[in-house]
Amino acid sequence: MPADFSSLYNHHEREVFAAVMDAAADFPDLADSNDLLCDVACVALNRLPPRYIRHEVDFSFYLTEHERLEIDNAISEAVSYAFNFVQARTALRARK
Repeated sequence: MPADFSSLYNHHEREVFAAVMDAAADFPDLADSNDLLCDVACVALNRLPPRYIRHEVDFSFYLTEHERLEIDNAISEAVSYAFNFVQARTALRARK
């Protein structure tokens, strides 16, 4: 009987995608480009350890408030770093 892993996903993906969309207005040079926003999300996700889960409620149940705050801060810092990184790389490419 084959296993069905389709319900597994990295918790940080949804959180990072939402944070990227929330912060996009602060980076108008990047906000108009789907490709650049995807680059931002990739850079941010690569800075975070993966947290694979099946159900959001299971993930939240096992976290303390302190752990949840740490994760939220890590996501915020990763997204901020990623926007600045992609913005700097985009500016560097434009000079060439």
